[in-house]
Amino acid sequence: MMKLPVIPLLMVAVALPASCAAPTVQPTVSAGPCRFTIAFLGALTGENANIGRGPRDGAKLAVDQYNATRPECPVDLSELDTAGDAERAAVRAQEAVADTRVLAIVGPSFSGEAEAAIPFLDQGGVTVITPSATRTSLAEQGWRVFHRVTGNDAAQGPAAGQYLKRMVSARNVYVVNDLGAYGKGLADEVRKELGPLVIGNADVQQGQFDYRRLAAIVAASGADAVFYGGYYAEAGQLLKALRDAGSTAAFVTGDGARDPGLIEHAGAHAAEGAVITCQCLPPERARDGFLQRFQEHFGTYPGNYAAESYDAAQILLSGIQAGNKTRASLLAYVDAYDGDGITGHLKFDTRGELPVEAVKIWAYRVRDGRIVPDREITG
Repeated sequence: MMKLPVIPLLMVAVALPASCAAPTVQPTVSAGPCRFTIAFLGALTGENANIGRGPRDGAKLAVDQYNATRPECPVDLSELDTAGDAERAAVRAQEAVADTRVLAIVGPSFSGEAEAAIPFLDQGGVTVITPSATRTSLAEQGWRVFHRVTGNDAAQGPAAGQYLKRMVSARNVYVVNDLGAYGKGLADEVRKELGPLVIGNADVQQGQFDYRRLAAIVAASGADAVFYGGYYAEAGQLLKALRDAGSTAAFVTGDGARDPGLIEHAGAHAAEGAVITCQCLPPERARDGFLQRFQEHFGTYPGNYAAESYDAAQILLSGIQAGNKTRASLLAYVDAYDGDGITGHLKFDTRGELPVEAVKIWAYRVRDGRIVPDREITG
């Protein structure tokens, strides 16, 4: 995959705090008389690349379809790979700001990336629509460019807690998280929902794959359920260690683990029955034949948040089609957007969030080696 060159001066800025390191940029730029660019910002390589590729493909489908009907004035999709690294995300964001052709961003994919990248994008006036960064506090930073087409962890965390209480009938829950912006934020929300049902907590490191000691502690604790906040690789390894230690506790995790990589790391037998919560619509339920169109285009089943990313890109493309040729005018268009997407009705409040009634949380379950929709979590 092509990567834009890193500009040395911008690399220096990354070493400083994001609040004071943003480079001087033009507040409003034009992409030119016809050809425009939107960028996907997220992980396309690295341990958690699968989570980035799903949204990238959703955005690419929207752009490819748009260009097929408007070959005289196409839109380019620039792919800015972060490898899931916050510092690299900050560099990529600065590259996007410096490239006057880039009007807007689909992404960032991860909450940690978003925290590092959006301050630069905000100063540059580059509209952001993330399909998958769910940390609640992202909407509380005062960023004027921030929008997301999914719910946040303040919705997913309580829903996961409700699932544990009502569907699992858990009474003794061990909560584990990877200390990342996403994993810890989600786990904290689950802890608040479960209250006294939490009998133990553990912090682990991203990239940690030896969970034998922790698994022995959890197995000895009498926990009848485990919640993990983090991504699929570590979730799978933790689940494997729990089963190897003899624990039969129900295993529930969040949207960062909704990926076949969970099963690959845990093994099919250990992964069977694991539950993943996600504020992402099952592709089968997306409107306008999305699943069929996606499979015809890519030959694969849509990855995590592909449908939401398609909607994000469609909002930006409709703004460009409506004649918004500058960053400022496209931002104003997105702020005022109110329309139907394939995942539901989309509009943004003053913080860039969807209305509460538009957010749906689903539970998915590993069944026969596949992650399949289980039920919508209500209440």
